[in-house]
Amino acid sequence: MKLDRLREKKVRYVVGMMSGTSCDGIDAALVRIEGVGPGQKRQLGKFATFPYSSGMRTRLLAPSFSAREICLLNFELGERFAYVAGKMIEASKKLDCRVDLIASHGHTIAHIPPRPDEPCGTLQIGEAAVIAERTSLPVVSDFRPRDMAAGGQGAPLIPYTDWLMFSRPDRTIACLNIGGIANFTVVPPELSDVIAFDTGPGNMAIDGAVRFLTRGTQQMDEHGEAALAGNVIEEFHDYLLDHPYFKRVPPKSTGREDFGVEVYLRDALNSRKDHSFEDLIATITAATADSIIQAYERFIKSNYDIARLIVGGGGVKNKALMQHLKEGLPHLRTSDQYGIPHDAREAIAFAVLGNETLAGNPGNVPKATGARHPVVLGKITPN
Repeated sequence: MKLDRLREKKVRYVVGMMSGTSCDGIDAALVRIEGVGPGQKRQLGKFATFPYSSGMRTRLLAPSFSAREICLLNFELGERFAYVAGKMIEASKKLDCRVDLIASHGHTIAHIPPRPDEPCGTLQIGEAAVIAERTSLPVVSDFRPRDMAAGGQGAPLIPYTDWLMFSRPDRTIACLNIGGIANFTVVPPELSDVIAFDTGPGNMAIDGAVRFLTRGTQQMDEHGEAALAGNVIEEFHDYLLDHPYFKRVPPKSTGREDFGVEVYLRDALNSRKDHSFEDLIATITAATADSIIQAYERFIKSNYDIARLIVGGGGVKNKALMQHLKEGLPHLRTSDQYGIPHDAREAIAFAVLGNETLAGNPGNVPKATGARHPVVLGKITPN
């Protein structure tokens, strides 16, 4: 279908896909979208996660990449994203609908946001041309660079959809997403007043420490069981929270370049080998939670009257992390209580952003990313 004809449709079925910094797999959401902009209506038809193989996960978690490896991964991930899109297309047939558009965030291989007197850039891989060729559908991809070209952080990019899904005319809500990186969106009644920022590590530090300490035999602290069995090492906890990123004022974003295990934890863990695995994981989990709580207190609580705090992302499954957060954050509820699966939020968001890009509408929120003005996000690869 030609793009002009697709734009004329009142209802579009969009597959949104996302591979996060946790590197555990590809999240995909099939979303029915009626209209564009603030008046649009959305309905989640299908959500699924497609795990990476252990080999692919190891490659994506490498501390550095050669140009050859990036080139190969770009096409290999393109094939994997195309496979996932194909599975969602199969699912759409069972739901008696037809997919119109693919929106793929891809996988972030590097994200270096703008900071004073430092170069910046961002790179997502998972070749859109491969997805378009395999599915015979148009693909919207590469969402982050345009916001950065306009002076923004390139992240977070889900505030627009947070506002669409959670805004209320008479109250202000805060949304917390705990993926590899954790981020807040403050959702007031007016879109122009929305702010958002990355707080720091979410699952990234915990998962990285588990892999490092077990030499790759474990990938994560399942349900936070190790953290629940351990005790916090106070001096290590304070060390982790002394990272300069936490004191930076929003707009701000971060990634593996700041909080990957090689740069944030390796030396610290090597110098604390006399402590138990459980105590080390308990400490990193507590520090992660406290970095989120402190960000809320520094940048949100003092400026906004928050009626409710909605949390989503893979971190919701970590009982130790959630227990700690509930002690420090008021009115905390999961997005599941609002009909949005906690692990589907970002995939839904990129389906919505892809739909806006197709319509030629801006998808960033300048007050959230720091961009000079609203911009249309992404690039369209025709079928």
